[in-house]
Amino acid sequence: MAREPREGGRGGREREREGDDLVDKLVTINRVAKVVKGGRRFAFAALVVVGDQKGRVGYGAGKAREVPEAIRKATERAKRTMIRVPMKEGRTLHHDVAGHFGAGKVVLRSADAGTGIIAGGPMRAVFESLGINDVVAKSLGTRNPHNMVKATFDALERCASPRSVANRRGKKVSDILGRREVAGTAEASADV
Repeated sequence: MAREPREGGRGGREREREGDDLVDKLVTINRVAKVVKGGRRFAFAALVVVGDQKGRVGYGAGKAREVPEAIRKATERAKRTMIRVPMKEGRTLHHDVAGHFGAGKVVLRSADAGTGIIAGGPMRAVFESLGINDVVAKSLGTRNPHNMVKATFDALERCASPRSVANRRGKKVSDILGRREVAGTAEASADV
């Protein structure tokens, strides 16, 4: 029987499991100790990201005396806290966005096709579970995986599709995006 990873801090391993069309990724496992009269009691804290690779993603933390139980608890919490993120062409974000949580700050930028996921470990797990293929992300501030994941989710919750922005403003999608396309065709005709 294979042993579960018992790594702490930033060096956590990732684990994938298919089931119910959801992919879960283990971001980090940390061994924590509670000091009691007889000595120390050890437990394990797990951080898991779950997504369907089609625009839905969630995260959860769990703590238990054994690693598999901590992962199971974290996975259940992640499934309950899933959010939907609008994606452009099913591969990247519609616009650049920043998010923060505590001392963790992240900047997410949309990228051209073929760029890939350029992001650090905890953020990479979120994007792979979400199904984003092209994104450039930078973490500023803390390297704590919990704060990085929460800051990434804060940024993803701020993402909006052109359709939702147009509905909110009472305009058409072409009014929102049309200016950029008109400027692009004017430059193309000037080059010819």
